[in-house]
Parts: sequence; C-alpha cells; structure tokens
Amino acid sequence: MKLNVDGKSYEVDVEDEMPLLWVLRDELNITGPKYGCGIAQCGACTVHIDGSAVRSCSIQVGNVEGAVTTIEGLGTPDSLHAVQAAWIKHQVAQCGYCQSGQIMSAASFLDSNVDPSDEDIDRAMSANLCRCGTYPRIRAAIKDASKSMKTA
Repeated sequence: MKLNVDGKSYEVDVEDEMPLLWVLRDELNITGPKYGCGIAQCGACTVHIDGSAVRSCSIQVGNVEGAVTTIEGLGTPDSLHAVQAAWIKHQVAQCGYCQSGQIMSAASFLDSNVDPSDEDIDRAMSANLCRCGTYPRIRAAIKDASKSMKTA
C-alpha cells in the first residue's frame, strides 16, 4: 500500500484494517501523533488528510485517500506554521502530550475560520482534551495565529 505522508511517498506492507496511527508510529517512525484513548475522543492522534483534521486512531489505513500531514510536516524546514509559532509564544504546552493533536486541530480550524471568536475556538477545540488544562493559553495562541495568518 502506498501512502503520502508529510510530502514523502511510502510503501507499507500492512493489513488494510490497521489504524493509521499505528502505521505512522510503528511502521514509519513518525511519533508526533500520540495514542491517547484509541476511540477518537481525546484528539492526541489528530493528523490532516488533505487538510481536514482526522483522528488517526480511528481511521483504517486502507480507507486513507489523500495526503497525510502530521505535526512533523505542518511547517516547512525553514519556518514554523503560524499555530506552532503561537504555541511557543504563548507557552501553551505543559506536559506536551496532547499538543500535536491540539495544534493540528487548530491549524485545520483556522483554515476555515480566519477570524474566530472565543466561542468559535471553544466549540472547535472542545473535542481535544488537555489534562493540564491549558485551554486559556490554547485560545490565546489560536487568536494570535489567526492574526498572523490574516496578514500573511
């Protein structure tokens, strides 16, 4: 089976039913997406497929149609994505476990809403869980990223 992940082509010999998360982590050694719950409820495993945020723990690799982007491929080798830069600026991460999923969800959200209200952000990000409770910093970082994306 062929996959396009972070702009690179890969060939993997796995069962079609294997979750994309396991293929990324165990077969391709891409460890940014994390295993959190295994039932698509926490968001730690979030990646983009053709720009849309999906939970990689719940999609079978055989059902993947399109390019996969992980946190490792979100920015460019020369610059961070606006959301990644805002995360650093606002010191969002504490333990860091959920952060790649949070960032991937936020980046996808901002692609469709470049001027979000606090309520928009809370609604969009409520499906991503953070045990450390950094939600106010997450909201501030998303607002900041949206401003920089509007001027870019």
